[in-house]
Amino acid sequence: MIKVGIIGVGTVGASVANILKDNADVISARAGVDIIAKSGVVKNLSKDRGVDIILSDNVDDVLNDAEIDVVVELMGGVDEPFEVVKRALESGKAVVTANKALLAYHRYELQDIAKDIAFEFEASVAGGIPIINALRDGLSANHIESIMGIMNGTCNYMMTKMTNEGVSYDAILKEAQELGYAEADPTFDVGGYDAAHKLLILASIAYGIDAKPEDILIEGIDNVRSEDIAFAKEFGYAIKLLGIAKKDANEVELRVHACLIKQEEMIAKIDGVMNAISVVGDKVGETLYYGPGAGGDATASAVVANIIDIARSGKSTPMLGFDRPMEGSQLTLKPTANIESKYYLRVNVSDKAGVLARITKIFETHNISIETMLQRPSENSSANLLISTHTATESDIQAMIDELEALDFVNARPVMIRIV
Repeated sequence: MIKVGIIGVGTVGASVANILKDNADVISARAGVDIIAKSGVVKNLSKDRGVDIILSDNVDDVLNDAEIDVVVELMGGVDEPFEVVKRALESGKAVVTANKALLAYHRYELQDIAKDIAFEFEASVAGGIPIINALRDGLSANHIESIMGIMNGTCNYMMTKMTNEGVSYDAILKEAQELGYAEADPTFDVGGYDAAHKLLILASIAYGIDAKPEDILIEGIDNVRSEDIAFAKEFGYAIKLLGIAKKDANEVELRVHACLIKQEEMIAKIDGVMNAISVVGDKVGETLYYGPGAGGDATASAVVANIIDIARSGKSTPMLGFDRPMEGSQLTLKPTANIESKYYLRVNVSDKAGVLARITKIFETHNISIETMLQRPSENSSANLLISTHTATESDIQAMIDELEALDFVNARPVMIRIV
């Protein structure tokens, strides 16, 4: 029998306990052993969790319990969970976590601590989608050429509503908060940080890159407006928040930001709160993984699957999927300034003579070629210039935006969205 202790019996933790109880027959058949949730840890013992397990408000009641074989960490945060997981591993207990923030900062340290002790984290990326196992095991014969995905359901829900129903950003953000998709402070989701944490985990498995969130390009959807969506539709694009990892020679670029992506691409068709991740391997080609990226049961499903894996083998493969340095340790993180892309810009200008000539001259000065340009009327005798470019470097586009912002007839900092 495998006994499980759950640290953090919130929505997901309660679902883990209930799945282990409700589906005990199929779980024991697949694991080859009975698995039960013995106890859990919560901050507030007076709140009903809807579970039939012993609850405590002291993590030591799980960590020091010799009968607990697997610790499920669902606390959220970084520093306190790191200490809890570290203690669990050092005491010889297997660990399953859904904590993406913890892994974004401490995955390599935890791999060193875990060694041969099982440490699984499928639920940390894309909820119920088995993307970790796909990358670590199913695609292990491949050099991974790229990963691109919708990794945040809140942003995808918002962009879908803005695109399909013409809802404004402010209105759909309020709705997402009322529905529980976005927090009262939505920055973690709409600012791209949630997706960035997930991307870093996938990039470690694919490339062995040890980067932190502060090292990579992270932007959100908070600058996207109806004018941008209209431009995208007119030229056959959809706008999505994407996490992108791409190998270019001996460098790997990692970035999270809103993207214009061609409507015929599969990723562009993913709507609502769903997640989807495309992985391109050098031998298998493109594979696509689609499903619910959040929610109690979906995330708990991945947690329980990890517990079953542990019950079957008693230990895990290397946590990040490799015993030796990946790619001969030759891969390095591409500097953000060197990333190349096509770009879309929205520039709000005073509607007067000579503006277009000045704007196009600045593009020329920065060696950036314009592909399309539209002018649309705006408020207070101003106009929006909607511009797409040919391929340019991040450093050149940012320098040009700085110069444009300083012009007396440019009314606000230009908004830029990259084109995939």
